[in-house]
Amino acid sequence: MVVRVWMALLAVCLCSSALARNEGVTADEIRLGASVVLSGPLGPQTAQYGEGSQLLFDAVNAQGGVHGRMIRYTTLDDGFDPARAVENTRRLLETDKVFMIFHSTGTAQTAAILPLIKEHRTLLFGPVTGASVFRDTFNPLVFHVRAGYASEASRIVSQLRQQGVSRVAVFYPDDGLGKTLLAELRKASEAEKLPFVAEIRLDPKQPDFAAAARQTEKTEAQAVIVATAGATFTDYIKQVQATSARPSFYGFSVASSDAVYRDLGPKARGIILAQIIPSLRNTTIPVVAEYLALLKAKSPQAQPSAAQFDGFVHARLLVEGLRRTGRNLSTESFTKAMEDAGEISFGRFSVRYSPRSHNGSNYVELAIMDVDGNLRY
Repeated sequence: MVVRVWMALLAVCLCSSALARNEGVTADEIRLGASVVLSGPLGPQTAQYGEGSQLLFDAVNAQGGVHGRMIRYTTLDDGFDPARAVENTRRLLETDKVFMIFHSTGTAQTAAILPLIKEHRTLLFGPVTGASVFRDTFNPLVFHVRAGYASEASRIVSQLRQQGVSRVAVFYPDDGLGKTLLAELRKASEAEKLPFVAEIRLDPKQPDFAAAARQTEKTEAQAVIVATAGATFTDYIKQVQATSARPSFYGFSVASSDAVYRDLGPKARGIILAQIIPSLRNTTIPVVAEYLALLKAKSPQAQPSAAQFDGFVHARLLVEGLRRTGRNLSTESFTKAMEDAGEISFGRFSVRYSPRSHNGSNYVELAIMDVDGNLRY
């Protein structure tokens, strides 16, 4: 049933005709919008995505915008509820008249808003989801930026197999994100011939982290892949650390290192996270240096943030596409400019689009957190 729903939602969006749309583009501005999760366990991290994007947009606007147009970006909170994501997206498209949906969040939310994207002949750029279901079937209306969860899962499981770790468990909440990550991990497990000793499920409506920790302890797992993000990620680890179990913890890129360290402090040491953007420590990468310079210019006391940088990279790529498109901006002209661009590189981070693929980047690395919360690659 779930598969049929996913495929039905995708099918309504596969038509590439009638792409020429320039609503939300005026003589002096380009309006962007997104439904995002700003409340609940994932809220603080998602808010930082928006802060990073806005940092870049503000800098661009201060220099006169893109071809004389200012970028206006509106976000609406959906509380990680797909139904609210649909309501918000409809408002953005029909009332606020945005040009495209930029950097919206959530796998189930992305599936839910795709019919609206098709209906309004607009584009969805950089949704925060790595689900394979959106990448395996080409959709001309969607531009992905980050690498998919399948690439992250493969990298994590491959690393564990290469290290000779044989007892691996998975912890996941029974929600859209958790089930999506679990599905990717199961495929990676099969490909790497590394079966999991347990899949530890958490009811997100009545979360019992202590029980999940006790179950983890009984598995005697050497490593646990934590298939979630936000406070759920750290609340689980806190409870496991209170038991006699001492597994290594692995996580996906959606688990912000900043949020992890904020919640766990020095006890975050040793957690290994997949990363789909370059390290902020590598200032030789142009986009890293640009982000750090703009952040310091805005607020000398501000601390760099991986989640902010994620939003910044998405915005940087979008602005590059808008510049390459030129003054005659529409969904059709933007799509053509991106597909014709070849490789767009910001140092080690690069993307490539074509008329047959909008999957963007395949950059994935693993990094370990140190006692100060820094990621070391």
